[in-house]
Amino acid sequence: MSNLSPATPAAPLSASAASPLPATPPPAPQEPSPEPTSGRYARIFALAGRGFIPVAFLARLPLAMLTVGALTLVTSVTGSYATGGLAAGAVGIGSAIGAPVLGFVADRIGQRPVLLAAAVVNPLATALVLFMAYLLPDADSALGVLVAAFVMGATCPQVGPLARVRWMAMTSRRAESKTVGARDLDTAMSYESTADELSFVLGPALVGLLAAVVAPWLPLAIAAALTLSMVAAFAVHPTVRAVVPARRTQAPTPAGQETSDTAPKEKAPRADWLLIALPVLGMVSMGTFFGGTQTSLTAFGGVFNVSTAAGLLYAVMGISSAAAALSVAFWPERFGPATRWVASAAAMTAFSLLLLLPADIPTMLVALFVLGIPVGPTMVSIFGIGAVVAPRQLMSTVMTMLASGLVAGTALGASLAGGLADSHGHQAAFLVSVGAAATLLLLSLCTQWAVKARRRV
Repeated sequence: MSNLSPATPAAPLSASAASPLPATPPPAPQEPSPEPTSGRYARIFALAGRGFIPVAFLARLPLAMLTVGALTLVTSVTGSYATGGLAAGAVGIGSAIGAPVLGFVADRIGQRPVLLAAAVVNPLATALVLFMAYLLPDADSALGVLVAAFVMGATCPQVGPLARVRWMAMTSRRAESKTVGARDLDTAMSYESTADELSFVLGPALVGLLAAVVAPWLPLAIAAALTLSMVAAFAVHPTVRAVVPARRTQAPTPAGQETSDTAPKEKAPRADWLLIALPVLGMVSMGTFFGGTQTSLTAFGGVFNVSTAAGLLYAVMGISSAAAALSVAFWPERFGPATRWVASAAAMTAFSLLLLLPADIPTMLVALFVLGIPVGPTMVSIFGIGAVVAPRQLMSTVMTMLASGLVAGTALGASLAGGLADSHGHQAAFLVSVGAAATLLLLSLCTQWAVKARRRV
């Protein structure tokens, strides 16, 4: 018993428990834990749980397969590239319009019900596209398949943007400090951009392989099966609880009385929407760059009778872009998203001029690989700016608006480059990519000025 009595007085535990100050140091030493850069991705993967990464990646694949899948199916059934192109365009327009609507509803009622509904409705719309496509040879017009393709695009689950919203919630809640939270969010955004890049390289490649080896209907059938299974799994994954719908955040704040109702409204004034418009326009420009480059590469390949290999050429840029996007997590912390956007867009503008030089395929491969290096960081930075300027109650809306901008821009770039390629050749078509990169640089400078003026970063 005498051994117990020294332990009792000497127990500084009661002193530390009495003072709230020593309670903060224990978490503080954990802040250096993410300091080894090799552990940054391990840290965010641990935040989300082991199953989140594969489920979210597989769930986003259908979005990358639907447009090319519709093009391949309708073209093979009708023998008309024009009708196939219209079907692909209907999917893109539907996605560009439907994505912000799905995001807004997710902000109101939560991600789970929206994703579960889309996981059921979208496969039904895909089945309708398959049915209407095979009726086309006997149909008087292509209107039926175009309407079905539009609905298929509009109901496609926006897994990438909604996953980003979950990362925002998880990194802000679980961070030991504001600095660690910002670093974790940068890492998560880097991963998400890489996952998007890989899915948009892998998706079309799968469509081409399956359609050529088995049947043109198989890619859309697999996309529907992935949506039904993986999107449903993504919808019920525990990470969905990290995001609280706006309707729920307003109700349980009795202490705030009327003020809690006015606070959310103050977060989305007109000035905020002007700020939000800049990254959205940035994603439109990014999409224009992608669409212009893809179409121009098809024209470039046609010069060497390998126009069908344009996807493989484009994949080279996708690989370097994805790797560079991952590297953003290790860039200096003082290099914020606005500054990163300026630097990356400046490099994109300079490197895009390389597209005008190649006279053979090996040289073009080198140019595309170099050009891809600033592309990934630019995408990460634009999504990072979107995360900064988006009001909390509209996170999903803003993220899906960014995704819609990318889709709309891709259609715009493909259209502009296609017209120039027909009239003036592939070199003129590549000017669309150069112009889009220059527009990205201009928007980045405007964003940096606006963000500094409003002290948002």
